[in-house]
Amino acid sequence: MASFIIGLDYGTQSARGVLIDCDSGQIMASHTHPYHHGVMTEALPDGTVLPRSWALQNAPDYTDACREILTHLGKDRVIQGIGIGFTASTPLPATDDGTALSTLYPDEKHAYVKLWKHGSAQPWADEINRKGGDFLAPFGGKLSGEWLIAKAAQIAAEAPDIWEKTEKFIEAGDWLVWQLTGQECRSLGLATYKAQYNSQTGQYPGNPPNELVPGLSRRQSPPYRVGTSAGKLAQSWQEKTGILNQPDIAVAVIDSHVVLPAVGGVSSGCFVGALGTSAVYLYLNQTARDLPSGIEGMGFDGSMRDLWCFEAGQAGFGDTLAWFVKTFPLSANRDDLTENFRLYNDLARKITPGSHHLLALDWWNGNRVPHANSALSGVLTGLRTDTTAADIYRALLESLCFGARSVLELFRGGNFPINRIVLTSGLAQNNPLLVQIMADILNHPVEIPDIDHATAVGAAIHGAVAAGIVADYGTGTQKFGAKTCRTIQPNPDHSPIYNTLFAQYQAMANNPALHRTLQNIDQIAISSSA
Repeated sequence: MASFIIGLDYGTQSARGVLIDCDSGQIMASHTHPYHHGVMTEALPDGTVLPRSWALQNAPDYTDACREILTHLGKDRVIQGIGIGFTASTPLPATDDGTALSTLYPDEKHAYVKLWKHGSAQPWADEINRKGGDFLAPFGGKLSGEWLIAKAAQIAAEAPDIWEKTEKFIEAGDWLVWQLTGQECRSLGLATYKAQYNSQTGQYPGNPPNELVPGLSRRQSPPYRVGTSAGKLAQSWQEKTGILNQPDIAVAVIDSHVVLPAVGGVSSGCFVGALGTSAVYLYLNQTARDLPSGIEGMGFDGSMRDLWCFEAGQAGFGDTLAWFVKTFPLSANRDDLTENFRLYNDLARKITPGSHHLLALDWWNGNRVPHANSALSGVLTGLRTDTTAADIYRALLESLCFGARSVLELFRGGNFPINRIVLTSGLAQNNPLLVQIMADILNHPVEIPDIDHATAVGAAIHGAVAAGIVADYGTGTQKFGAKTCRTIQPNPDHSPIYNTLFAQYQAMANNPALHRTLQNIDQIAISSSA
């Protein structure tokens, strides 16, 4: 009887799964399921109004999506392994048996999942950063408001009763693995990059008596490296999905990291950009090195086995463009996102670099690198009475690529050799204008692997390693990953213009007075909405 592996990709708005044949390595089916409550930014399900800069989700939406996808893909089939990639940092409070607190206290906003782009925890990150500590060294000396510790601090300060009831404060990816197996098994990647776990000491930061957040250490558990089996699919899940056996479930992986084996990112010197709702850039190296200035974090065995992975990113990428085309649609059908993107790309393609007089900062969801400050916001300069919507869209595309180049230059400044630049995601595959601008601004060839559902396929490869179907990630890449890729060369006429514009971008991005203005505006907005 044929056997399969399944990869689950949990994004911001929906979850997607792929079914892959273990013998042929081919994708046999895929299925996507949107979260019932989506992203809650304005109100809870009962109508309770949320403050500005909040972004919550409902944990049962994740299990509903999982049941739907596993049933669709796995019913009446033998599944050998299941892997999960999950957007992060997306933590939730739970009881000791894994019950999400939002199911017990549905009218309490702090009982819900805090999505990665939940921005109101930044003040607690700022306070922790002011105190400092050796634990921040592998993370550039800064804790981000997007990460688990800052979000825990916000709950403890604003809802101490909910914090008291929180027996586990856990990433949603780890929580989902717990639901599937019936046992908690945390991910080393999630613990390292999002909760500052130190694999050398085996400790989360600020253990008693000097905890960063009261009681946080007892709400955390020891993590396990990628490719570890967290256990078998629980019998209850086997029965509700119709899967014929009990496959191994791999420990969860950060969604942007999980893609690596699907696109061949398994070797030293490879720079991989996962361009999704946000963007993450990963650099792999065989040995530990000092973290380049401004880069977010580094960890071992949390992304690829036996490799160090250095991480950086942009807090907003695809969602910046989606916000713009939704807010200022060109199509008569305002809600047709695909058509609006097509129209904007057609117009923006005709605009030559530098001719539109505009320059933008890509901080529409705050800044991750190099400032780690979610209170910063987007900037658009050079507006004139002849500025068009297409001009602005092109400037936004360029700003995202300038942000990517900022990350690349930090690695280059740290003398990290860049052997390959690989870009992946639906955006990389489906927006050739964006990819060409990226190559022009980076002034380096970029590779686009020819693979559908790369993140979910990467998750499936993690499941294959955990189940012992393949011996290692290199073998998993050869069997299940992309077989070919396209290489996009930079336009030699455009790159010099972009070099000049990038210098102006950097001058604006590193202006302390601008930072103070943006933070003051953010504080005014928060105070006005309180």
